[in-house]
Amino acid sequence: MTGKMSEVKMSQRKEKCENCTKQCNKKQGEDGVNWGLENQEVHEQLNEGPQLLLSACLSCDGCLSEEETLKISQQNLEKVERVLALNKKCDTSKHKVVVASVCPQSLPFFAVQFGLEITEATHKLCSFLKSLGVKFVFDTTVAAGFSILETQKEFIQRYRRRHHDSHALPMFTSSCPGWIRYAERVLGSLVTPHICTARSPQQIMGCLVKDYFSKQQKLSPEKVYHMVVAPCFDKKLEAVREEFYNSLMETRDVDCVLTSKEIYHLMERRKISWEDLDSVPLDQVLGEGGDEVLMRHDGRGSEGFLEHVFKHTAKELFGLDVQEITYKTLRNRDFQEVTLERDGETLLQFAAIYGFRNIQTLVHRMRKGRVPYQLVEVLSCPGGCLSGRGQAESETGGRVDKALVQQMEEVYSSLPVRLPELNPILNTLYQDWLQGQESPQASKLLHTEFRGQSQIHTQPPHMEW
Repeated sequence: MTGKMSEVKMSQRKEKCENCTKQCNKKQGEDGVNWGLENQEVHEQLNEGPQLLLSACLSCDGCLSEEETLKISQQNLEKVERVLALNKKCDTSKHKVVVASVCPQSLPFFAVQFGLEITEATHKLCSFLKSLGVKFVFDTTVAAGFSILETQKEFIQRYRRRHHDSHALPMFTSSCPGWIRYAERVLGSLVTPHICTARSPQQIMGCLVKDYFSKQQKLSPEKVYHMVVAPCFDKKLEAVREEFYNSLMETRDVDCVLTSKEIYHLMERRKISWEDLDSVPLDQVLGEGGDEVLMRHDGRGSEGFLEHVFKHTAKELFGLDVQEITYKTLRNRDFQEVTLERDGETLLQFAAIYGFRNIQTLVHRMRKGRVPYQLVEVLSCPGGCLSGRGQAESETGGRVDKALVQQMEEVYSSLPVRLPELNPILNTLYQDWLQGQESPQASKLLHTEFRGQSQIHTQPPHMEW
């Protein structure tokens, strides 16, 4: 997805995928806009035949219903500014407490842009958001911790039933909305039963803000306006999924997603430099007693699901302590695997597969029943979340700014790593918010389900995959 939505009418979207992709490619040339894949990748796929073209379908908005298009178009700076402007008026009935949650993969972008180390840059970003009228600013690391722990738990359960459940393994990660949409709309029952049911960090953060935090503040959820700062545009589409909308309260877990660059451009538009900003620490979900030290999870610039599940499983199932994980590069840097061996026997084989070209290879092997992995961390952006188009795209040409990505990777790796199992905030929240790790409340708020195409009611009736 991109910030600018295509103006192609619904009546013009009736062609099959290859035709749709050609139109998308043509529009790229006309507008100079990239719709989520690298331009040369789309060109190459067009020349390689229709079997690869499905990977380009997700890179435009051709599969969106008019309702989805409208909802996503409302996720912009103007909408946020209208909410903030209403708050400045005397009509308290329209007043909303604005909460911003910042993805940890967005923080290195601001560190590079400001030329500061990551903690100081985060404090400057927090100061800017609060100067706009944002009341609370969190980072989503705690939500990612929940997502990792629930993913670990589900993998162990799937592994133990692998011999009598054909859908148990391989398990695919569920944190990337681009991958999830592609899986649901294109791949369907081939892969959806294999997708981990743990909610993404963004949507767990949405529950945390609208359920737990709003109660702590003695606010009803609809009185809280929750915006997320994220590295990619696909997060906007995730926020409008119907299962993340509370019809009773008429509120979404995440009201608006803005990309890192959208926030940065707002700073430029208001002519605010980081030197003009104070240093304001992030707020903590648990209040003043929370941990104020910025942390990250293991991984190569993403949430580190593969590494955490790998180490946890090695310990839980085989009694092995894995300190360092060695990646073996297969096709390219975005197709890597890790293996756990003991006495010449392969115990675990996981893979990290990023970008739609590599996802296509995975799907091809899946169709032939030749996927040797028990778990695959799947991300739609080549290079992972730090390379999200909402922050890593160059100002000209629509390509990824590789120098910027390298700088962001270096900044991100400077953060200390902590296992979510050792995070006292998570343990407290499991008890105070969810009534325990195995409770119905934990299952309801930390998990979701993914559906094949026939189960998606918003699917336009004319779509022909």
